[in-house]
Amino acid sequence: MVLNGTRLRFRDEGHGPAVLLVHGWTLALEMWDPQVEALRDTFRLVRLDRRGHGCSGGTADPERDPEDLAALCSHLGLSRVALLGMSQGARAVLGFAASGRVQVEALILDGPPPLESDSAQDLPLERYAALVREHGMEAFRREWSNDALMQLRTSNPRARALLAAMIARYRGTDLGQPARRAEPGTSLESSRVPTLVLSGAYDLASRRRAARRLVARLSHAELMVIPGAGHLPNLDSPDAYSRVCRQFLLRHCVRDTS
Repeated sequence: MVLNGTRLRFRDEGHGPAVLLVHGWTLALEMWDPQVEALRDTFRLVRLDRRGHGCSGGTADPERDPEDLAALCSHLGLSRVALLGMSQGARAVLGFAASGRVQVEALILDGPPPLESDSAQDLPLERYAALVREHGMEAFRREWSNDALMQLRTSNPRARALLAAMIARYRGTDLGQPARRAEPGTSLESSRVPTLVLSGAYDLASRRRAARRLVARLSHAELMVIPGAGHLPNLDSPDAYSRVCRQFLLRHCVRDTS
């Protein structure tokens, strides 16, 4: 798909209610491979490389994510979707849901960052930008691969190779740019969309705390902790993760019986 001269890669697989999957910072649509394998028999799974990530072009820009998601839905003729956003992608789906572009049946927010404007952020972007300026992208990739947010608890070689390949592909187009982030839009407290907030049992304390605060702010939200997982529970515990997502989506997504 080409949007205002920028090519965005996406994949559209499976049959059933549409679910739009949005990855986190430095990652790519391949992170959802385990969920596609597990869920495409029941759901239509649409995933994209966010602008500036994976094989998509352009400069990574969280503020443009909701616009890109809207363009993808228009391109595919989707008027009703469920949304699954991971980490920085959770901000993107919240912003898109608030836009009212399509009917949102359900939200799954995985490892969301702190959403309060006065909250301390756990990504040292300025330090990473300085590292790239002084030592190049490979130095950043080495350091980021050792960050707590990118640590897998699983020893599965496929998951580890997948994560390494995604980080290796990240081009860092947003490093050195002014910090930008997609805002949730209208008041979270006014949302009536059924929402599942996921948290890895071993995620950062700041992310687990952010998950609990988000559930407290949303009137139709529930929290589920994925045992034995860190910040990437869909890779650490793919079977448990996919099972939780399936159960939640089946409860809230309307199936076309015509």
